[in-house]
Amino acid sequence: MPDTPTEMPQGALRPAGPPEPAAPAPQDPRPGTGMTSPSERSGARHARELEQHLGWLDSFTGVALGVLAAASGIYTYLGVRTLLDDTGAWTTFAALSYSIAVSVGIFVFWSYMMRLLPAMRAASSRIGLLCSMALGSLAIIAMSSWLNAAALAGAAAVEQHLAVTVQDYQASLERAHANAIAGQSLGRDVARVRQSFGDLSEQEATGDLSGFAGRGAVFRVLTQKAAELAALETQIGAQDAPVAAAFAEGNAILSRMRALTVEAGPVEQRSVRFSEEAVRLAGIVAQLRQLNVAPLVARAAQDLAESVVLPELDGGSDLARSSQASTIDSVLLLLRQRAETLRGAAAEVEALPATEETIYTPISAADAVIRYAGNFVPSWAGAIAIDLLPAVLVFIVMVTQAAIRAGRGEGMSEETMTVAELRAALAAARLLQDADAHRDAGR
Repeated sequence: MPDTPTEMPQGALRPAGPPEPAAPAPQDPRPGTGMTSPSERSGARHARELEQHLGWLDSFTGVALGVLAAASGIYTYLGVRTLLDDTGAWTTFAALSYSIAVSVGIFVFWSYMMRLLPAMRAASSRIGLLCSMALGSLAIIAMSSWLNAAALAGAAAVEQHLAVTVQDYQASLERAHANAIAGQSLGRDVARVRQSFGDLSEQEATGDLSGFAGRGAVFRVLTQKAAELAALETQIGAQDAPVAAAFAEGNAILSRMRALTVEAGPVEQRSVRFSEEAVRLAGIVAQLRQLNVAPLVARAAQDLAESVVLPELDGGSDLARSSQASTIDSVLLLLRQRAETLRGAAAEVEALPATEETIYTPISAADAVIRYAGNFVPSWAGAIAIDLLPAVLVFIVMVTQAAIRAGRGEGMSEETMTVAELRAALAAARLLQDADAHRDAGR
């Protein structure tokens, strides 16, 4: 009979032999299965430790935010006071109300951010709150930080404004004086032309010019123009003393203005005196502009060639009169040439850079810290930091909360259950068991 495999009936004894090793139980380290890996247990312990730290820090975080908000409100009050001219009770009440509103707004805003932003898990929600925090930070800078900077560096910024104004007035004074001195230098050009006509008149008197000695028509034309130029030269020379006196007085006013920029005492009172000195100095600069003789020389040069009174020819013969006429024509041509030379010299002086109009405008401390913000970077940094420092705390809490969620795991809620939550879960489980038992009994 051939050997055929026979099936062993179910439940029959197997041949004796060595026992087979038992299959190892499957390990399922996924959350919620009751089995956790060592790394997950370590992460959970780390999460609990971070939560304990956050709990301790949260006990005084509100107080810290309140102190920062109150300090910002105090400096905001000082900054508002610099903007208000009145010193009455209502003004004080208004400034105090504004500073309190700023303090409350800063405290509430950062309290919201510190509670809500770290708790956000979705990227869209987190980005939305970050945009809200950026917008709120800009609002805080607009309503508080610049006033804080005014309280910290307002007086120094106003003094900086005074110093810059002094420099502008000094440049204006020096430019007006330089233009006036350039105008005075035209006196040498006038003297040279006047001397040339004087020499020609002497030559005419000896007969070396027209060929006939004497003081006839040619001589009178030459002396006429020499006299005009001598009068212009005298007029120019008379301006030397006024120009020097005006420049000296302007420098004296500048010295007083420089002293006011560094003088001790309230800057508001010094600004009033500074304004008075600035008005005086503006008058000196205007006077120096009027003392510039360049326009006068230009007009005189034009008259030199155009306004000539020709005398009657008085030669004793036709030859003499013809010689006089020819010489007078040469003199008129020379007059036009000399007049053009003087007009060109005067035009060069008038073409010099004009004096810039400088006007001192009083400025408040709050406006001064904005205009000269680049000179007061530390003050601005401190004013902004006292308002936006809580943003750093918000980011710290965000990072910590993210570390807690990463260590605890999203599905390991039993790791953070409180005793009350555990009791409620057990009670719910018993209710489910009782409901299943009643349902089975009803069948």
